[in-house]
Amino acid sequence: MSSRPERAQLIRGVAEAARQAARIVAKTSGAARSAAIAAIADAIDGARAEILAANAQDLATARDAGLSPAMQDRLRLDDARVAGLSRAVREVAAAPELVGRVERSETRPNGLEIQRVRIPLGVIAMIYEARPNVTTDAASLCLKAGNACILRGGREATESNRALLRAVQAGLVAGGLPAEAVQLVPLTDREAIAELVKLDELIDLCIPRGGEGLIRYVAEHARVPVIKHYKGVCHIYVHADADLDQALRIVENAKVQRPGVCNALETLLVDRAAAPAFVPRLVAALGGRVELRGDEATRALGGDAVRPADEADWYAEYLDLILAVRVVDGLDAAIAHIERYGSSHTESILTRDAATAERFLREVDSSTVMVNASTRFADGGELGLGAEIGISTTRLHAYGPMGAEGLTTTKFVVRGTGQIRT
Repeated sequence: MSSRPERAQLIRGVAEAARQAARIVAKTSGAARSAAIAAIADAIDGARAEILAANAQDLATARDAGLSPAMQDRLRLDDARVAGLSRAVREVAAAPELVGRVERSETRPNGLEIQRVRIPLGVIAMIYEARPNVTTDAASLCLKAGNACILRGGREATESNRALLRAVQAGLVAGGLPAEAVQLVPLTDREAIAELVKLDELIDLCIPRGGEGLIRYVAEHARVPVIKHYKGVCHIYVHADADLDQALRIVENAKVQRPGVCNALETLLVDRAAAPAFVPRLVAALGGRVELRGDEATRALGGDAVRPADEADWYAEYLDLILAVRVVDGLDAAIAHIERYGSSHTESILTRDAATAERFLREVDSSTVMVNASTRFADGGELGLGAEIGISTTRLHAYGPMGAEGLTTTKFVVRGTGQIRT
C-alpha cells in the first residue's frame, strides 16, 4: 500500500464486510451451514491441481529465501495433505451442531425459566505463518460455530492461501452463504496486523498461530481479545517404572515424526533409576538423526554423542531435530522442572505405575497431560475435535486444542410469566 491511511481503510473495509457477513451466517440454520462447509470440501477436491501448483510456487520461493527444512515442511502440500484438508473440512461439516445448544436449564423458585444457550462469537481474526492448512481449518470451524473469519496468512504461503481461499469462497457461494464470510487480508506486512487487531468494534477474537515473536507482536498491539500460545516446550518424563521398549518408541515418534510442529517433544526427562538402561538406548536410536543436548548425568551415560546443555536449552522450542535431555530424581523433580521451564502446552509421563500416572495428571497443569502416549496427539483432530483452530495456553475462555466449541460463547435466555423483582 502507498500510505498508512490507505492500508487502514482497506483493512477496515475487510472487517466491515466480515461483520455484515457474520450477521447472515449467525442467522443461517445449522443444516445450511454444514451444507456450505461440505461444499467447501468439494471445491478443495476440485481445485487440487491449482492448489498444488500454487504451493509449488511458495516452496520454490521458500527454498530461495533459505527457509528452514522444518518450516518448509509446515508449508508443503502434496496430494495426501490436500486430501487431508478436504477430509478435515468434511469432518467439521458432519459434526453435531453447536449453535443453539442448551448448556443449562432450570426453573427458579419464582417461576422464571432460565437457560444458557450456545451462540457464535461473531468475527474471528486468524493470523498465522507458513501453514496453509490453517486457511481451510479456520474457515470451516468458524462457519460451523456460526462466525465469519478474517485470515491473515504469512507471505511464505501467499499463493497457497490465495488458491485455498478461492476454493473456500466458491464453496460458500455454492452453499448460499456470502463469500465475505471468509476473507484473506491482501497485505502480509506486520503493520497490517497492527491495523487489524485494533478494530475492537468489528472483531470479537484474534487467534495468532506462529512463532513466539508473531504472537507477542499481536498481543502487544491488540485491542481485541487474543488467544495466546507463545511456544510449545513439550516434555516427556520416563519414570523409573516405564516400559523402556515402549518409551523409546514414544520418544522417537514425539521428536522425529514432525519436529517442526508445536506438539513435538523438546525436552526429555529421565528418572535417575531408569537412566543407566535408557540413555544409552536413546543415544543408539536417535544419536545419528537427532542432536542430543544433555546435563552432566546424561552425558556421563551417553558419551560424546551428547553435547552439553545450558540453561537456555531447557526453555527452547527447537522446532528441529534437537532434543534436550535431563536426568531427574523422581516425579517431584520432573514436575518441578516442567513448572519452571514449561510453556503449558503438552506433557506426558511414561510409566506402568497407575498411582504415579494419576498424580502426574493431577499436579501438572499444562493444557494437555498424557500417560504412555506421544505428545504428537495434542492436536484437535487426534483428540476428537475435528479440525483445529489452534492450541491455547491461555487459561481464560479456552485451554488446549480448540475446535468449533472454542469459537462460541453462551447467553442467558429467560422466560417469564409476568414476574417482577421486589
